[in-house]
Amino acid sequence: MRRIFLFVSITFSTLLFAQKNQKFPLTGVLNFDSYSAYLNSEKINELNDSGIKNTKSPFLAGLLSLIVPGTGEFYSKSYIKAGIFFVAEVTAVTVGLIYNKKGDDQTNFFQNFADEHWSVVRYAQYALEHLAPKDPPGGPYQLFYPDKQNLPPWEQVNWSELNRMERDIGGYYSHTLPRHGDQQYYEEIGKYPQFNQGWDDAPPQFNYGDPVTPNFHYYSGLRGKANDYYDIASKAVIVVFLNHLISAIDAVWTAHSYNKHISISAELTKTTYGIRTDYYPKLNLRYNF
Repeated sequence: MRRIFLFVSITFSTLLFAQKNQKFPLTGVLNFDSYSAYLNSEKINELNDSGIKNTKSPFLAGLLSLIVPGTGEFYSKSYIKAGIFFVAEVTAVTVGLIYNKKGDDQTNFFQNFADEHWSVVRYAQYALEHLAPKDPPGGPYQLFYPDKQNLPPWEQVNWSELNRMERDIGGYYSHTLPRHGDQQYYEEIGKYPQFNQGWDDAPPQFNYGDPVTPNFHYYSGLRGKANDYYDIASKAVIVVFLNHLISAIDAVWTAHSYNKHISISAELTKTTYGIRTDYYPKLNLRYNF
């Protein structure tokens, strides 16, 4: 903070009656008498019209707004800006929560659709019959558990053997299917054409470059919609973070601006030197910025 001090001092002396001062005796020693006079000086009047008694702490203002945007501005009596930052915070948080919930609901919807219409058993069976090498290096593929035929499709397949077969096929089988329930599982079955034959509307034959099934297309759109919801929620989180940061910086500046004003103080001091009394009026002007 830069300060400019304007000091105006006017001194006048009044000679009192030539009589011995009763407060303290004179010794004739100048230094001693002057010091005694200083000790006996007094302020007989003081006027202070300083507005800096109620200054605001920039650090506190910034900290308040960093925690809850707008509170630092409110503390510095900038009520309009306080309202703007607070409303922005509430709006961003609300949007984030709403669209995160929309994303969760959409995710549950497309996952249920996939579990109903896409089968890893159907996908593995097609690959084994049409694409897998007949004499694989590691021996015949043991893809299915014979004692688990009544379980959901993802529990009927030996995943390690399935991934081994996918690696042996190569070509446009560029991905190994993650286990059911994994986020990548639900992403890949609606993203890469190699998984087309797992859908229940898949044709008997499929070559790379052929159109994918309607269910494949529909499911991809469901996933894309969920991603859009999550993207909006993520942007709302960024807005919340920026709102905290910008509000904190603004609160510091607002507190400084609040403290930027003129303060005036005046006083009248009486000093007695033996038989002589001097009066010193002082006027102080200070501007902070």
